[in-house]
Amino acid sequence: MDGKLPLKANLELEGRGSLRVATIVNGPIQTNTYIVVSQDRAVMIDPAWEGEKLAERALALFPTAHLDAVVCTHGHADHVGGVAGVRRVLGEDIPFMISALDAPHLAEAVRSMKTTWGIDTEMPPAPDRLLEEGDTVEVGDACLQVLSTPGHTPGGIVLFAATSDVNIAFVGDTLFPGGHGRVDLPGGDEGLIMRSLARIGTSLPSDTLCYVGHNGTTTVSRELDSNPFMAYALRYEH
Repeated sequence: MDGKLPLKANLELEGRGSLRVATIVNGPIQTNTYIVVSQDRAVMIDPAWEGEKLAERALALFPTAHLDAVVCTHGHADHVGGVAGVRRVLGEDIPFMISALDAPHLAEAVRSMKTTWGIDTEMPPAPDRLLEEGDTVEVGDACLQVLSTPGHTPGGIVLFAATSDVNIAFVGDTLFPGGHGRVDLPGGDEGLIMRSLARIGTSLPSDTLCYVGHNGTTTVSRELDSNPFMAYALRYEH
């Protein structure tokens, strides 16, 4: 397993601000796209498919909110395919953010989706900001903190927010209820994803609500109790 990152991340855990989260399930692989709003400022996470429709849905849900950024938890085509369309509707100057490690592989990911699944996704624009461990993305009076969680892809990230009401994490395809994301796709690494599961289990408060890339939400405490992969990862690391 990769020893470059400490097992326990240095996150700010004191609650700050508030967030509203809307989930839009879209695309041929039923990806969860999230619209995160605070004080009429918004961030869209993982726009998967048909970005114009996602933008229109965002406007319908939050008509007064201004989209400040589009952030992707990793570079697979089913998580970045809507970026270009969202920006065509809501503004070409909206920053597109993704991890520095996944950014070079965006074109390959789009080609792979077509080759493997026969699914065409639109190529995203060049990223405006490359994210790394410890970076933050401000949204209204809340803050999304970047936690590096490689394994599903080399540059997978979790976006964690400690708010005044609840702890929230957008975990992409790193963590699923009772499991984890695939590691048999290009760039996948089983050892790294196990360490990433251990990082989530040791770094995030147990009450953290986890918004996943596909299917329903879970919590860190639920996964600590019932996810055999997280249990194994924590035993291995300790």
